[in-house]
Amino acid sequence: MSMREKVIFIGIGSHVVAIRPSDGQEIWRQKLKMSAFVTVHAEGDVVYAGAGGELFCLDGTTGAIRWRNKLKGLGSGLVSLSGASGVEAAAAMVAAQTAAIASTAAAS
Repeated sequence: MSMREKVIFIGIGSHVVAIRPSDGQEIWRQKLKMSAFVTVHAEGDVVYAGAGGELFCLDGTTGAIRWRNKLKGLGSGLVSLSGASGVEAAAAMVAAQTAAIASTAAAS
C-alpha cells in the first residue's frame, strides 16, 4: 500500500485497524494493550494510538509498533490525542464510561 492512498484508521477492541475507504477492505490490524477504547490520530506516515494509559506509535503502512510509552505515573485511563474533534472526544468519554459501568457490573 502506498501512503498516497487514502486510509481510515480506527480504534476498536484493543486494536488499531487500517481500512481502505474505496471498498471497506481491511489493510492491516495491530493489537495493542487490552483496553475498552483505543484513540487514534494519523499524522504523515505514522499513527499514534492511546490504549489503557499507554501511547503507541505505529507505522502507517504496515501497522508495526515503532515505539510505546507507558506514561508512567499517569494511570491507566483514556489517552486523548490532539487533533481529535469535540465529537470524537465526547464519543471517547461515553465509551470509557460505558466500559467502566460494564466492568463494575461484571465484577458484582
